[in-house]
Amino acid sequence: MGGGALTWIELRQIWAEITMPSGRTAVVAQQVTALVTAEIRCRPADDLVPGLRLVHGASTYLIEAALPDNERSMLRLLCSSVPNP
Repeated sequence: MGGGALTWIELRQIWAEITMPSGRTAVVAQQVTALVTAEIRCRPADDLVPGLRLVHGASTYLIEAALPDNERSMLRLLCSSVPNP
């Protein structure tokens, strides 16, 4: 009948360090939601851009910003936690 299905595919695996610098609550549409943010450090790569999702075990992170350091030897990915698809 021409229906489609939304699926995610694995792009590749990366070596990274995940830290949880903060957790906070925010009011969104008059509802309190918990936002858990993570900072993921890895080697620079052109394909790690905002909007991609990273999966580690049972956790899924959405890349909000990709920030290289001054020497371009490390990439900081500022992420928010999202539900697993």
